[in-house]
Amino acid sequence: MSHGHYPMFEIFVSTLYLAIMVLWIVLVVHILADVVRSHDLSGGAKAAWVALILVLPFAGCLVYFIIRGGTMHDRHLHALQSQQLAFEDYIRTVANSKE
Repeated sequence: MSHGHYPMFEIFVSTLYLAIMVLWIVLVVHILADVVRSHDLSGGAKAAWVALILVLPFAGCLVYFIIRGGTMHDRHLHALQSQQLAFEDYIRTVANSKE
């Protein structure tokens, strides 16, 4: 689809493709992080999800959202709470060692 008369249109389409590609990469990284963060999956299940997402990215992401998408938010919140608790423990340890 070449529009030689409209260079601004080509720039717009190229920018749109770039934005879609960046969003796709962010989505895949987010899903892979969720797979790694999931404590309810065995190592084999994690490897299977990673393989599916890397071999068939669109279908793999879609299947992941259908099967496990409903609990992604819960796992993310749990990870944030764990990080917060670890940070607070670290601060208490450092504060107690300075006394």
